[in-house]
Amino acid sequence: MLKRIDIPEATLSINDVGQGSSILFVHGFPLDHTMWREQIADLSRDHRCIAPDLRGFGQSTVTEGKVSMEQFADDLAALLDALMITEPVVLCGLSMGGYIAWQFARRHAARLKGLILCDTRAVPDSAEAAANRLKLADDVVRSGSELVANAMLPKFFSERESNRRSILKEELRRVILATDPRGIAAASRGMAERADARPWLTTIDCPALVLVGEQDVISPPAEMSAIASSLPHATFRVIPDSGHLAPLENPGTTNILLRSFLTCVRDGKADCLPS
Repeated sequence: MLKRIDIPEATLSINDVGQGSSILFVHGFPLDHTMWREQIADLSRDHRCIAPDLRGFGQSTVTEGKVSMEQFADDLAALLDALMITEPVVLCGLSMGGYIAWQFARRHAARLKGLILCDTRAVPDSAEAAANRLKLADDVVRSGSELVANAMLPKFFSERESNRRSILKEELRRVILATDPRGIAAASRGMAERADARPWLTTIDCPALVLVGEQDVISPPAEMSAIASSLPHATFRVIPDSGHLAPLENPGTTNILLRSFLTCVRDGKADCLPS
């Protein structure tokens, strides 16, 4: 059963299960906490897994206009306060969740003991990409969430078709269609104005795991490898047989790597992941 947690100017719906050291899962755009279900099912056996619906998504309240990546990051810090979690956490973010992770690392570094960055980017939008996001924001408010589902779903998965991928696509379509267009628009506007994270990657001092699907067309492996090279304590791995949503498409491999990384963080080791 999901919890409802009040933070300043919003109420977040969160999945909070398990006991032990805390992992904070931050979903991508325009999804919700359910995209992490395979990871939570595994890791909650010996960790506390906290997966919120970000403001404007899932069952959380909507803020109209624009929600910046900084605001999302501050929401996560407020959520930890509300849950009375004072020890540093491992933050795991995918795509937009990675954009938020950069801001969390910048604004709340003392609350981090590890970062897991899945299928994300450090560069800001080009002028053209930002304009497209702003247009999408206006269009989705006017036309509804199906517009975003049709635009995004073809980019999410690897090329190889399978029954499982078809089921995932339909599931995510339902998630997107159930999302308030105002929430989608606010996040889209925030992403259009997000900062260039590359200048401060070298200052992120905690251990990091950088994962990317081998067929990711949104944040390609070469770009993710460059991110890992800029982080002082990062390990880079490519997830086979997957696209932009590697944790959903290939949860088995993803979970093995997450478990190994969490053991590294616990033991204070720099790199003990399997090849």
